Amino acid sequence: CWEVRKRNSSDWCRFVRSNPDCRLEGGFLNYLEGVFCVFPPRLLPLAVTLYALWLLYLFVILGVTAEKFFCPNLSAIATNLKLSHNVAVFSLTSPLHGVTFLAFGNGAPDVFSAVVAFSDPRTAGLAIGAVFGAGVFVTTVVAGGIALVKPFTAASRPFLRDVIFYMVAVFLTFMVLYFGRITLGEALGKGRPAVPTGPPVCWGLPPPPPPLLFPPELPTDAEEQESSGTNSGDYGEEYRPLLPSRETSLRILTTALSPLDYRKWRRKPWYWRLFKVFKVPVELVLLLTVPVVDPDKDDLNWKRPLNCLHILTSPLLCVLTLKSGAYGLYLIQGIFPVWGLVTLVGSVLAIIIFITTSNEEPPKYHCVFAFLGFLASAMWINAAATELVNILRTLGIIFQLSNTVLGLTLLAWGNSIGDTFSDLTMARQGYPRMAFSACFGGIIFNILVGVGLGCLLQMTSSQLVVKLEPDSLLVWILAGALGLSLVFSFVSVPAQCFQLGKAYGICLILYYLAFLCVALLTEFRVIRLSAI
Repeated sequence: CWEVRKRNSSDWCRFVRSNPDCRLEGGFLNYLEGVFCVFPPRLLPLAVTLYALWLLYLFVILGVTAEKFFCPNLSAIATNLKLSHNVAVFSLTSPLHGVTFLAFGNGAPDVFSAVVAFSDPRTAGLAIGAVFGAGVFVTTVVAGGIALVKPFTAASRPFLRDVIFYMVAVFLTFMVLYFGRITLGEALGKGRPAVPTGPPVCWGLPPPPPPLLFPPELPTDAEEQESSGTNSGDYGEEYRPLLPSRETSLRILTTALSPLDYRKWRRKPWYWRLFKVFKVPVELVLLLTVPVVDPDKDDLNWKRPLNCLHILTSPLLCVLTLKSGAYGLYLIQGIFPVWGLVTLVGSVLAIIIFITTSNEEPPKYHCVFAFLGFLASAMWINAAATELVNILRTLGIIFQLSNTVLGLTLLAWGNSIGDTFSDLTMARQGYPRMAFSACFGGIIFNILVGVGLGCLLQMTSSQLVVKLEPDSLLVWILAGALGLSLVFSFVSVPAQCFQLGKAYGICLILYYLAFLCVALLTEFRVIRLSAI
């Protein structure tokens, strides 16, 4: 499909529609036909600008969904299943922490993006570039930024453990790329992380408190107790009425669906308000379709009218986003659509639950809504990740860029935004060791599960081997850069007696800039080496 730009502009549309390689797998929008058929050639810059803005908004959707809906529901599931702290929550007093539900929550955008990219051999380079690119970015720029913001003494044993197993994970992935194939056993081995890692930071969830100390809230929208957007109707202590009063179902519904807290809106600066305006449509749609259970609240965040509405909207969302709506639009016996059946059953269940429950007290089966919210938010993330991969592939065709360079830049940067802000904020507030551990711990989950699960889903009963053929020398440079950065930290940190200061941070950031220059020069054929 790359040949389309080499043809006459009058043939672009015909070429895209007739070439099987130009068909995008999944997704609701055909971006290639949009840019080459809908927009005339002279408006190509406008189309690219619109696509770039939509790409940024997709990252916002991924971040908001993971932060306010996916992570809280995972936390509620862990609480309801009564999992130990070593499995379910952060525990700084135990050596086993990090292989958690929350690690999956933190890495959800990265993992889903990798899985979607691996589902099509033509976009596998995106996943490889994103997994390795995010690893290089987080372990150099973010880790270096933490050392610059707050020099500290790293925890020796957790650091060495995380770096060693990270190097093992990178080596295994390198070997898979070298041999050009991955078997069922290797995919299963990668899909289940076997070792504990450092504590990842889940967007929107407060960081784990060290013994006897509770860290202040992070200065973001999520950490201001607006998690899931359902706290906007809660009263602060000074606004709480003296006498309890019963609210009507209509008032509860309108309050629960409001993603804005007007008291906080008045106190916030203009840039916060501007970003909030962009997030409001996403939050409103998510509030309508994704329930959130909060075990820390007395009422478990039970909103009777809204939760009853979720019984209808969440299953409907799942069937309409699965395989881009192919299952939802399927006609049963050629007559009745699946989405119609789901609507009918959901409406009946919603009415029954509304009649048999009250506004004041959640039902005994309220924990089921956490699983429903987890599934619905996962479908949202998967749908956004599919659109993200498709639009990146389209931009690669427009600018004649490889999927690998798009993965290591745009996709890796976008998926690492949350980690960057969370870790640097924690460091500024006096918890640099926790943030530093997250740099090396959380990313291990992404590389193992992203590659393993993505390849596993490609396998069928007739083909238990997936071929992975690196499309350029850039893949080897990327893998080598990540391994070299880990070796540098593995050697230099103990050499400094685990005292990390500004010199270490500057070296890491300069290393990333040098790597990025080499990668881009290789992509544009300025640096040419013999094929490996």
